[in-house]
Amino acid sequence: MTVLSPWEVAARQFEPKPEPERKAWATPGELARAIDPTTIQTPALDLIDAALVDVAEGRCDRLVITMPPQEGKSTRVTTMGPLWLLTRNPDLRIAIACYAQDLADEFGRNIRNHITTNDGTDDTLDLGLRIAPDNGAARRWRLDGHRGGVRSVGITSGLTGKPADALFIDDPIKDMRDADSKAWREVVWGFWQAVANTRLAPGAPVVIILTRWHEDDLAGRVLEAEDAGRWRVLNIPAQADHDPNKGETDPLGRQPGEFLRSARGRSVEQWKQIRIAVGSRVWNALYQGKPAPPEGDLFNREWWREYRDRRWVVRDDGSCWAIGADEVLTSWDMTFKDTESSDYVCGQVWARYGLQAYLLDQVHDRLSFVETRKAVRRLAVKWPQSLLKLVEDKANGTAVINSLSKTVAGLIPEEPHGSKYARASAVAPFAEAGQVFLPAPELAPWVGAFIEEHASFPNGAHDDRVDAMSQALNRLLLAPLLAGDLIVEDEELDDELDGYEISPW
Repeated sequence: MTVLSPWEVAARQFEPKPEPERKAWATPGELARAIDPTTIQTPALDLIDAALVDVAEGRCDRLVITMPPQEGKSTRVTTMGPLWLLTRNPDLRIAIACYAQDLADEFGRNIRNHITTNDGTDDTLDLGLRIAPDNGAARRWRLDGHRGGVRSVGITSGLTGKPADALFIDDPIKDMRDADSKAWREVVWGFWQAVANTRLAPGAPVVIILTRWHEDDLAGRVLEAEDAGRWRVLNIPAQADHDPNKGETDPLGRQPGEFLRSARGRSVEQWKQIRIAVGSRVWNALYQGKPAPPEGDLFNREWWREYRDRRWVVRDDGSCWAIGADEVLTSWDMTFKDTESSDYVCGQVWARYGLQAYLLDQVHDRLSFVETRKAVRRLAVKWPQSLLKLVEDKANGTAVINSLSKTVAGLIPEEPHGSKYARASAVAPFAEAGQVFLPAPELAPWVGAFIEEHASFPNGAHDDRVDAMSQALNRLLLAPLLAGDLIVEDEELDDELDGYEISPW
C-alpha cells in the first residue's frame, strides 16, 4: 500500500478531474424521455423536435414557433432545447429572454436543476454536464470546465457580457393587455433590435417561441422586416384551417377541421368548448396562430365587390376623371413621423354612383411632413374632379390644412366622432351589403393590403386605410342617407314605404 505524503495529497486536489462522459440524444424529445420516461410525445412535438435539430445542425438560423398554450411548447423548446444543445456542445453560450425576469429565471433554474440532478449519482441518468461551483446562479450559470452556460433576462433587461451563441425568446408578451399596448410592443421590438441583435455571436441561431396575441407582436414584426425570408415559421394551429382547394396544407397532415392531438389529453369536445369560451379573437390569435381572423373581425374579406374595368379616363395632361360619377372626394388620414414604427399617411380617392361607392386611387406610405404636403398636392392635381378633400382634424392633419390652404382648394377638416371602431362599424354595413367596390388587382396591386388591413381591424398593426375609408364612406353614403339627401328613384322603392323616411336611430 502506497502512503502519500501530505504534499502529494494536496497536489492531487488540484489535478484536473476527468471529463464526464456525455451521451448523445437525437432530439430534445428523446432527451426529455430519458430524463422523465412519462414525457408525452405528440405529433406537434415531433415537428418541434425536427425544427430544433435543423437549428442545431445549421440548416435554420431563424425560427418562429407558434402553438396553442399549455401544449408543452415552452418546456420542449426553452427548457429541453438549450439543455439538449449543451449536451451536444458544452461551450455554447445560450441566452433566454422572456417578458419578465422571473419567468426567464425559471427557465434558467429548470435547466440547471436537470443538470445537477442527473449527474450519475445514485444510479441516476448522467447528462455528462456539471455546473461550475463558482458560477451557478439561476440567472447566469456556466458549465464546469467549459465556457458554455445559460443567461436569463427579462425583455427590459440587458444582455451584457459575452456574446450569445444561441438565443431563445419565449413569450415576449405576457397577456392581451400588453399585446394591445403599442408602447409595450415597441419595448419588445426595441429589445430585439438594440439588445438581442447586438449580442449575437456570428452565426448564432435565434428561436422565437410564443402564442400570438397581436398581429404587431414580435413574430409579426420580424416577418414584415426586410429579412423576413430568413425566418422559418412553424405554426401549429389547434384546429386545421387550411384550404386544400388553394393548395394549402396542414403541418401535421390533418384534414380541415381536425383538432390537435393534445399533450394534455384534451378531447375534441373540450377543444370545441375552449373555442366557444374564449371567443373568436382569442381563439384565432392564441390557438390558431393568426391574430387576424380568417373571415375578418369587423370586415369580412368576402364582402368587398370588385370592378375590373377602369371607372375613369386619363386626359393628355395626366389628370384622371371619373366617368358619370355623382360625387368624387379624397379622404386623408395622416401621421408623418417618417419612422418604421409610425403609422402611415393614407389618401384615398372615392367616387359615388347612386348608393354605391368605388375606390379609385390610393396613396399609402410613411411620409415626413414635407413629403405629406407634396403627396396631397400631387393627388389633388391628378384628380381635379375631387373638389372635396377630407382631412382628419388632428394635429398632423390640421398642420397640413394650414400649410396648404392657399395652394390646394377644398381641404376640409373632418372632426372624428367616437372611436375608430365605432366609425368603422357605422359604415361596415355598406360593405356587407355589397355597395363598396374595390379595383381588381390588375388595376391596383395594392388592393390586397387594403383588404388585409380591414380584415385584421381592430387588432392589426395599422388602421390608416380603415380610417380613410370610414371617413370617406361616412361623407359619401352614411351622412346623406341619414339626412335623406341621397336621391333614389321612386320605382326603386316599395309602395308600402311611401310616406316614410329614414330615421338616424
